[in-house]
Amino acid sequence: MKSKNRPDKETYHMAKEFIVAIEIGSSKITGIAGLKSRDGGITVLAVAKEDSSESIRKGVAYNLDRTTSCLKKVISKLRGTLRTEIAYAYVGIGGQSIRSIKNTVIKELPDDTVISQDMVDELMDSNRSMSYPDQEILDAITQEYKVDMQYQLDPVGVQCTHLEGNFLNILWRSSYYRNLKKCLENAQIAIADVYIAPLALADSVLTEAERRSGCVLVDLGAQTTTVSVYYKNILRHLVVLPLGAYNITKDIASLQMEEQDAEYIKRRYASAYTDTKDIDDTLKYSIDQDRSIESHELIRIVEARLDEIISNVKNQIPEEYDGRLLGGLILTGGGAELNNIEEAFRRKIEINKIRTAKFVNQPVSSNHSDITAHNGMMNTVLGLLAKGNLNCAGSEISDDLFGNINHSTSVARPSESLQKPSETPINRQPEKPTPAESDVQTKDTDIVDEEDTKREPGALSKFGKSLKDFISKMASEEE
Repeated sequence: MKSKNRPDKETYHMAKEFIVAIEIGSSKITGIAGLKSRDGGITVLAVAKEDSSESIRKGVAYNLDRTTSCLKKVISKLRGTLRTEIAYAYVGIGGQSIRSIKNTVIKELPDDTVISQDMVDELMDSNRSMSYPDQEILDAITQEYKVDMQYQLDPVGVQCTHLEGNFLNILWRSSYYRNLKKCLENAQIAIADVYIAPLALADSVLTEAERRSGCVLVDLGAQTTTVSVYYKNILRHLVVLPLGAYNITKDIASLQMEEQDAEYIKRRYASAYTDTKDIDDTLKYSIDQDRSIESHELIRIVEARLDEIISNVKNQIPEEYDGRLLGGLILTGGGAELNNIEEAFRRKIEINKIRTAKFVNQPVSSNHSDITAHNGMMNTVLGLLAKGNLNCAGSEISDDLFGNINHSTSVARPSESLQKPSETPINRQPEKPTPAESDVQTKDTDIVDEEDTKREPGALSKFGKSLKDFISKMASEEE
C-alpha cells in the first residue's frame, strides 16, 4: 500500500540522481532530497526532521555531540527512505553568527585613467582582505561604485581620478565554523556546497518586482528573526535578531505550565493583534481539567513579546530607505503562522503593503505533509534544494534474503544538470588573492538612483568558492 506522505516504490527505483539539502535550525534540523526539472520545478522524494532544541541555540551549535547525533539521524532517515546512500549534501547556514557590515574601498588614480575590469576586481580583492575580530567574510555584495562625484553600477570604461567601491560584507564567527565543521565531519557528511540560508530563502520567496522595488523580508524562526532588506535587486542589509516564536512560548509557560502546553495554547488561541473591543474579560482557555488561562492575560503576554520583536525589526530597516521600499514587507517562517501577524506588523511599521510567504515560488511536487502544509516552515530548506545542482546520490541500498543491507558498487552517473564534485570542498586549496594597492575605510554610502542594478559579477556564484577557500584556510591553520 502506498504511503500518503511518500512517493511510490517506482519513483525510488528510478531516482538514481537527486539533490540533498540540510537546514540547521534552532528548533530542528531538516533534511530534504529531491529532483529539479529544467524549468526549476522541484519533486520532493524524502523529508527528514530531528529536534535540535537541546543542541542548537539561536542557529549556532553549542552541544556538538547532540548536533552530530541529529545530523546522523537525518541522513539515516533520508537514506532509508531513498534506499540510496547520501554521497553529498548542501548545507545552509544562518543563525545569530551571521551579520552584515558596510565597507568602502578607495583607489586614487592618475589623470585620464580609464577604469578597467582589473581595477574593479582589485577593489573587491581589497575588500575581501578586510580583517574582523573572530569573524570572517562569508560573502561580499557590491552596492555601487563612486566614480569621481557620480555613482555607477558598472564603472568599467569610465574615465576618472577617484574610484570608490561600496560593499556589504556578510560575516560569520570563526568559532561557528569550527563547531559546524566538526559536527559535519563526525556525522560523516560530505559537503557539496554551503549557502547562506537567508539568501537562499530570499531567492525562493521574493518576486523580482519586490526585490527591484525594495522590500523587507522577515523570517520569524523559533529562536531568531532574520531581517533582510533589498533595494534595486541588491541586498542592502542583513541581521539576525536573538528573538523568535519560542520566546512567546516561554512567556506563556511562565504562567506555571509546561512548555508543551504553552506551545499548544499559542498555536490554538494566541493572536498577534486583538482589537480592544474584541477582548472578552470573562473568556478563559483550558490548559487541562484543573487549570485555565484568562483570555486577556494571554493577549497581554503575546502582544508584549510581539511588540518587542516588531520594534527590533523596525529599528533594523535603514533610515535611508524610509518611504522607498515599495515592494513592502514579506513575512515567512513558522512564527508567521500566528493569527493576525500581518495586522500587528502593519500597525507598528509604516509599511502598508504586507504579505505572508507561506510557500516558495517554484512549482513543487510532493505528497509529504510537511511540504503540502504550506506553512512557511519548509521555505528555507526548499530554497537550499533549489540552489543545488550536483548529484548527491551514492550507491544503491538493497536487502538480501536474510534482511541484511547490501550496498551496490555502482553509483549513478551525473546528468548534464547534476555533476559530482571533483573533490570534497572542505579540502580544497585556496587561490592566492590578487594584491591591490588601495586605501580601505568603512563608512555609510548614498544609494544609487539608477533603475538598472548589478551585483558584483559572479558574487553569488563565487560565494561557494570563497567559502571553500576560507574553509581550507581554517583547516590549514588547525593543522
